[in-house]
Amino acid sequence: MDANVSGEVTVGILSDIHYAGAAERARGEDYELRAITNPLLRVCARAFRHGVWMRHPLDQGQQLERFLADVGPVDYLVANGDYSCDTGFVGVSDPAACQSAQECLDKLRAKFSDRVQFVIGDHELGKQALFSRGEMQLASWSTATVTLGLPRFWQLNLGRYTLMGLTSSLLALPAYQLDTFAVEWPEWLRLREAHLAEIHGAFEALPPNQRVILFCHDPTALPFLVREEVVRRRLPQIEQTIIGHLHTQLVLWKSRVLSGIPPIRFLGQAVNRMTSALHEAHHWRSFHVRLCPALSGIELLNDGGYFTMQIDPAAGHRARFAFHPLPR
Repeated sequence: MDANVSGEVTVGILSDIHYAGAAERARGEDYELRAITNPLLRVCARAFRHGVWMRHPLDQGQQLERFLADVGPVDYLVANGDYSCDTGFVGVSDPAACQSAQECLDKLRAKFSDRVQFVIGDHELGKQALFSRGEMQLASWSTATVTLGLPRFWQLNLGRYTLMGLTSSLLALPAYQLDTFAVEWPEWLRLREAHLAEIHGAFEALPPNQRVILFCHDPTALPFLVREEVVRRRLPQIEQTIIGHLHTQLVLWKSRVLSGIPPIRFLGQAVNRMTSALHEAHHWRSFHVRLCPALSGIELLNDGGYFTMQIDPAAGHRARFAFHPLPR
């Protein structure tokens, strides 16, 4: 999409809203703990949730209301994935998670109308959770793209800047194979190839002086993306890649420290997937990664918030970012 612009453009950016509607809240805050069968692991998970990650995971909806009241005038808004709490661990094919995501999206659309762009996050599709079960399901893909209207790929041209929204779970699909059903795998592969074709076409068509800002929920996708020859050729044009998923700068920092570690394959699929991503995290540098934290941050640091980005369509200067803390 080409936008008619004159003067600087302001883009709001938020990520990992994890809004819980009534049906998800009704499952209770111990929804994840109930799915853990190992008593010792359940104790560890409870301590981690209570002191580090998120003590009240189903109460994050108030942060969205605060954002809507706090954010100043913006020309566009980008929401970078994870709209529900995914309490069913299967993505938005779960009716409760779908209800949460729909309410979240409706609130954003009501305020920003067609000026909002949405990125698909991993929790829209489902995945193996860190402490418990979970699956990535084609039914969730259909619900996300058809019922909720989330695009697989989008492009917004603002003068000499091009913003692109990618679906990280499709790009990183090989890392998620064990999270899928074998009968659904061929269709997932077809969806991935179609997504890659969209990305190839967009990068091939870029003018040589065009600057690119990518929106990609999960940085696990970036090593897969850099394997595409057309993307490698255009890496100098990628000014920033805005990620979510990690929730906090603390995790991004630790990811950089642990970059290159060997994959750990004996502690379950979730640990295998995360350590495999860290093994190739050195590729993130080529994309100039910038983390938009979860809107609620994490319990330990209370470091949630959102970004605004100032773009000069004439590319007289690089995009300028301002972080707006939104402590709980």
